[in-house]
Amino acid sequence: MRTPLTPDEIERLARRRAGAKLGWFVHASVFVLVNLFVFSMSQYAFGTRAWSVKPLLGWGLGLALHGISVWFLGSGGGLRERMVQKERERLLRQHNDP
Repeated sequence: MRTPLTPDEIERLARRRAGAKLGWFVHASVFVLVNLFVFSMSQYAFGTRAWSVKPLLGWGLGLALHGISVWFLGSGGGLRERMVQKERERLLRQHNDP
């Protein structure tokens, strides 16, 4: 059973979740801008685009993992909260058992 959150706890949690999501949007924006620059440099300065795909894929994986942690597993997702609740219940049972 969940304990009700106080208004201060709700405010703090809402700010943390919004901050995590805003951080992902900033990350995604920088990703797009930098990779557009790299792509254009690879085409116009060096005449080939093949190498520009490698940083795009590596950073894209990082961005995807960041998104998964924010939107699905992080403080904004229900999975993490359910896992925390299960651990809390387990610890309470262990602590209260003689």
